This record gives sequence, structure tokens and C-alpha cells, in this order.
Amino acid sequence: MSLSVVVLISGSGSNLQALIDQSLEGKLDITIKAVISNKADAFGLERAKKANIPAVFIDHKKFSTREEFDASLQYEIDQHKAELVVLAGFMRILTEGFTRHYDGKMLNIHPSLLPKFKGLNTHQRAIDAGDKEHGVSVHFVTGELDAGAVVLQAVTEIEPSDDAESLSKKVHNLEHKIYPLAIKWFSQKRLAYKSGKVMLDSERLSDTGIRYQQDIH
Repeated sequence: MSLSVVVLISGSGSNLQALIDQSLEGKLDITIKAVISNKADAFGLERAKKANIPAVFIDHKKFSTREEFDASLQYEIDQHKAELVVLAGFMRILTEGFTRHYDGKMLNIHPSLLPKFKGLNTHQRAIDAGDKEHGVSVHFVTGELDAGAVVLQAVTEIEPSDDAESLSKKVHNLEHKIYPLAIKWFSQKRLAYKSGKVMLDSERLSDTGIRYQQDIH
């Protein structure tokens, strides 16, 4: 049975589009029940409408506290009976109560090789640190920012000619490969999160998850 998913966005929604495309191609057995954004002009909402997916805007500025916004967001998600919540460029720090409500049922994709470079401006920070490689991580979401258990990582080389923009493009290409793959594993019940540990096919993964290769399915 198809996995019910709600996707949270704040921007262009390129990872959302990758999920829509793979779903339509039959590569990903999910049903995106809704796309929710905290920004009215997020292009991802247009992507959702084009795919006949309910597009919902909840303005975080109308709430006096993070807790009130998260409560409204949680209510909307739960109306769609989501089995998995997918953060795809959702630029909000989520409260402890919200992350606990979706413990083991919420994934995020972060543009660095966690635990390196949590937070923002990861591409420039990797260059400034003199790193030879950079990449992207899919992880389960917890109350601590970008600190949840890692499922899958993909790596790209940092070349001398790279700047933050060129590195961002490389990482985006990797994101569109590994995020659908991790969600596929979850939909197949191969991937699980138990007591802070990630399990794939009943085996515990290392703290940095699996390194992506083309032959991983």
C-alpha cells in the first residue's frame, strides 16, 4: 500500500519535484497528500498545484510563538494522516514537542556531511575550512538542529575552482538522488528509527549512515 507523505517546504521545492517525478514514474510508492509551506510565494506550492497535490500556506508570522505555529502545522499534517513527514528546504527550527510527535516518522536533507557544518551557509563553510570533499546527508529529525541519526550520505569533491554556487549545484544533484532513495527504503519498511538508532534491513547503521553509490537500491 502506498505510503502517505506530507512535504514541508519554504522555497523552490526541487527535492519535492524529484519525489513527484519518481512517484509518477513508478519508482517510488508514495502518495504525497499535501505540500505545506510557511511562505506564500514558495515556488514549491506551484509545483504541488501542477501535480494536483493540495498546496497549503500557513503563515508563521501570524503566530506569537513557535509552539503555536507548530501546533497549527501539526494539526494540518495530521488531517492528511501522514505516515512520513518530509522536510524539503523547510526553513523553520521545529520545537521539541513537534519533533517528538513525529519521532521516527520525519526526515530531513541537509547540505553537508553531518555532523560537519550544521545550520546555514554550509557550502562556503566547507570551502573556508579547506575541506577536500563536501556533500549531503539524509537524517531523521530530532529536537536538536541537524543532529538526528543519519541514514544516507553522498559525497562530491571540492575542486580548487569551486565557489559556494558551483558547490551548491553539485550538492543539489546529489540530493535528488539520495532523498528519494531513503524515502523508498522507508516506504518498503526496510528503514526504521528505534531508540535513536537507524536500522536498515534490521541492521544498525553507523553514525554517518550509508555512503551513496550508483548501485545502491
